[in-house]
Amino acid sequence: MAFTTFIFVETWFVPAEGFLIDRFGPARITLAGGLLVALSWGLDSVATSLGAFYVAAAVGGVGGGIVYGAMVGQALKWFPDKRGLAAGLTAGGYGAGAALTIVPMAEMIKHSGFQHTFLVFGLVQGGALALIGLLLRAPRPGEMTLVSTSKQVLQSARDFTPTQMLRQPLFYVMYLTMLCVAAGGLMASAQLAPIAKDFKVDEVPVSLLAFTLPALQWALVMDRVLNGLARPTFGWISDRIGRENTMLLAFSLEALSIFMMIKFAANPLLFVLLSGLLFFAYGEIFSLFPSLSADTWGKKFATTNYGFLYTAKGTAALLVPLGNVLKESTGSWTPVFEIAIALNLIAALLAFFVIKPMRGKREGLAAYEGTPRYAEGIAQG
Repeated sequence: MAFTTFIFVETWFVPAEGFLIDRFGPARITLAGGLLVALSWGLDSVATSLGAFYVAAAVGGVGGGIVYGAMVGQALKWFPDKRGLAAGLTAGGYGAGAALTIVPMAEMIKHSGFQHTFLVFGLVQGGALALIGLLLRAPRPGEMTLVSTSKQVLQSARDFTPTQMLRQPLFYVMYLTMLCVAAGGLMASAQLAPIAKDFKVDEVPVSLLAFTLPALQWALVMDRVLNGLARPTFGWISDRIGRENTMLLAFSLEALSIFMMIKFAANPLLFVLLSGLLFFAYGEIFSLFPSLSADTWGKKFATTNYGFLYTAKGTAALLVPLGNVLKESTGSWTPVFEIAIALNLIAALLAFFVIKPMRGKREGLAAYEGTPRYAEGIAQG
């Protein structure tokens, strides 16, 4: 419930946070986000009830959402010619950064307790975010005029306000596509520990890269690293072959990795490797969807507009507990995996066969609207 609370609040508040960032700039809002993150971890360090942990998760969700929204939004605005790579590198830090803390946190908890660990990590994160936030600013009007040079990447010359975007059917197709991918990925990430325990591989030692760790701990490290690496990798690919083409590739790979997990999760080494592949294929949504959003709706309101699309992750978080319910009612994780496979395949088909032609038609109309022929047609009624 704490995990779901954090994800839900982190995502559903991003549109409002994005509006504040677009309106007042990223520096002051990021400073506030850093303070909320520190407060959240501080509350965790003194919590003595489940309710207190839920409150801390909600506060942390607001702070984390501010930081994520501000960083990705600025990447979309500063690097319009390489949006996929820029958003991927930025979101990669958000994902891979967790990998750097898993082992240190586990060791500090072991020797000093979780209360001390929460307090120390909260103060370090909050302080770093506050200092970095002071260095941020959005590009001034006309400062960034570059566009993608790839013919596969369609970019709108028009800036849609959030209200205008929400009136477009294309937005809701994009939302459904992100929802399908996020639901499968969040189910896997939230249930990784129970899955490992049910397959009896969680405590089995696995040797990789000259290190020996329990399979579950190795999986958590691999997942964070590969999840973070996926974001700039697929973002870079999408800058060259197009967002929708990359989505077809990535979402299909995600479906394949989940299918392989069903078959081989009982093998400790394969559990680690396949969970890493699963998260590698899942991590790209945090580079592809931000760049797709800015390409489609423009950069002036990029933070707010992507914030609305990002709420698909919050909606998907509500489906995470259903994975436990389904597993308990069937006695197997296989139905959960099968649903995740189906959702990823649906998302792949939507991206390539629905979003791609809809965007092509809309951008073609936008180009036509700027021609003398269109102006003549308007004049003639």
